[in-house]
Amino acid sequence: MINISEVRLGVEVETAVLEVLRSGRLAQGPKVEEFERLFADAHGAAFAVAVNNGTTALVAAISALGLEPGDEVVTSPFSFVATLNSILEAGANVRFADVGDDFCLDPESVEDVIGPRTRAILPVHLYGLPADMDTLSGIAQRHGLAIIEDAAQAHGARVGDRPVGTYGMACFSLYATKSVTAGEGGIITTNDENKAEWLRILRNQGMRARYEYVVAGHNYRMTELQAAVAIPQMRHLAEITGRRRANAARLSEGLADVHGLALPIEPRGRTHVFHQYTVRVGAHAACDRDQLAKRLENQGVGSGIYYPRLMHDYDCYRVHPLVGTDRTPRAQAIAGEVLSLPVHQHLADADVDAVAAAVRSALR
Repeated sequence: MINISEVRLGVEVETAVLEVLRSGRLAQGPKVEEFERLFADAHGAAFAVAVNNGTTALVAAISALGLEPGDEVVTSPFSFVATLNSILEAGANVRFADVGDDFCLDPESVEDVIGPRTRAILPVHLYGLPADMDTLSGIAQRHGLAIIEDAAQAHGARVGDRPVGTYGMACFSLYATKSVTAGEGGIITTNDENKAEWLRILRNQGMRARYEYVVAGHNYRMTELQAAVAIPQMRHLAEITGRRRANAARLSEGLADVHGLALPIEPRGRTHVFHQYTVRVGAHAACDRDQLAKRLENQGVGSGIYYPRLMHDYDCYRVHPLVGTDRTPRAQAIAGEVLSLPVHQHLADADVDAVAAAVRSALR
């Protein structure tokens, strides 16, 4: 089976983890600090604050805005539900803008839903492709809004020469299937020293120093073991990204003329890191998305549907008092067509060719 994702952690990780185990220091310490430095440097950020998972990274970043009841955050309806949950946990109202063919927030739609209570825009760099941050930043500046990037899937992505993670606060995930993983974990980047200090206080039970409480905080701390797993991967981030991009290019070449199949796009000036290689199975394809996934499985090729429904299509959110009911027809259509194919860095060229051949066969 060619799997949609695969985790391989080598000798460098094993050595680093054993070093931590033998040190007796398992809670947040020097390994976490080293990981924060590496991550900040890789993303051109002045500060990086590590936490225990990507969702708490989002919650902490949104909380750092000091929102009041009734304040709104504009985001995409087409994302993993952690995006929505984090906004709700931080106590904000949610408004949804539609997405474009790049699967990311459509700036024009964002403009349409901004209102007097809007305080922030939360773009999602879905599948590893940065949103149109230049345009979204301009919108935020005109309306006096904060930006928080949901970069959970976009480690190392860039807009021009500018890394994601430098437009405000940005939140990355280190979940098991991410390009850089700690099993669980998250990290927030920012160039604002005051925000970074506040985030460090919030993650540590609200303490500035031991037993010096300055805010009602949380335990969002990353462990030394998590950091030890992630540090060696950070040193190879460019190599990991390069391999994923090469695999994506090979897939696109092999699937270029398949009828009814829309391949992922990379708009000019935006560097896709291909956390997922996601196609759209259109109405004119030989079968629909779900049938294609089954046919691929029968040929030994894994795939994934990310995501089968919009976040606010579920009953628990449809009736939630803080969740808007904005119409997002493009996102609705996309959710019924997307299918992600294997693109991870552990694939050999022969594996990539086999994936393309299986798709071509299934859609013949």
